[in-house]
Amino acid sequence: MKPKESFLRALHREKTARPATGSATSVVTTDLMEQTGIFFPRAHLDAELMAGLAAAGYEKLGFDNVMPLFSVCHESAALGCQVDWGSPHQMPVCRNKLAKPGDEIVIPGDFLARPECQVPLKALRILRQRYGEEVAIVGKVFGPWTLSYHLFGVQEFLMATLLEPDAVFRAIDQLKRVTLTFALAQIEAGADALCLADHATSDLCSPRAYRKFLQPVHQELREKIPCPLILHICGDTSDRIPIISQTGISCFHFDSAVAARRARELAGPDLSLMGGTSNLEIIRKGSPEMIVEEVREKVAAGIDIIGPECAVPLDSPSENLALLARTVKSLPEK
Repeated sequence: MKPKESFLRALHREKTARPATGSATSVVTTDLMEQTGIFFPRAHLDAELMAGLAAAGYEKLGFDNVMPLFSVCHESAALGCQVDWGSPHQMPVCRNKLAKPGDEIVIPGDFLARPECQVPLKALRILRQRYGEEVAIVGKVFGPWTLSYHLFGVQEFLMATLLEPDAVFRAIDQLKRVTLTFALAQIEAGADALCLADHATSDLCSPRAYRKFLQPVHQELREKIPCPLILHICGDTSDRIPIISQTGISCFHFDSAVAARRARELAGPDLSLMGGTSNLEIIRKGSPEMIVEEVREKVAAGIDIIGPECAVPLDSPSENLALLARTVKSLPEK
């Protein structure tokens, strides 16, 4: 079974010879940049370099998928946010606020034509031409909750959820169009599946707020985006995994703050699970023995796609990621 088939079947909890291995978020490390000769920040801003560095997830690390959108900033930058695109040792960050909750959000008519969108779209097309049916190509879009953090500021937006809920509903309704527009463009460019990253973690969004503001939107995006969706939320999500399972989204990319067996129990029989391997304890600091044991634990728990819990720290050793993938691929076929 080719890596692409293994990955896509695992997204739907269909039978595979072994668990898939991969990530819906960045697996780039500083030493992986050194191996490829492709470095941040240029890899965020040049499609050929972006595709080349994304390809290392398969060529160097051995994962079953590639994912070229390494940062959280592309949509926000295309909307007008000022972005510090970082360095080989620092991920990009948004530096300003564009509006206040309740303001009318203007989506530029040339949103998709702006370089911040065109670079990843071209990178996806390059990866599609390069890998065809061999490797799963995963795109990434940010949901309206995360985009609201970038446009309004985290504190301002969260206060509005309590004091101005109507303004929050309006903002989410406007920003979900950004998510959908970029998603459809990535599918057209060649993505087989999409990560929907929306950082509604428990310390920033209560289960009640998730059900009130986001569950209907995530369900709507699932209905309108014609490819498998991988929802990514950091942190302890044990209080919302059962709610997520009701959206019809194919897969949940979960954090190690939720024990793997507990995540599987909460997800039920239909929601595929990805990730759950601690970036700090396993990917960044783990010994080979710890990594092998980690894979055994995830297999025993019924995790469908084994990989890191979120974008890996840049100072992680890429060999730990490669060993994780090799260990998964060395498992006896079922």
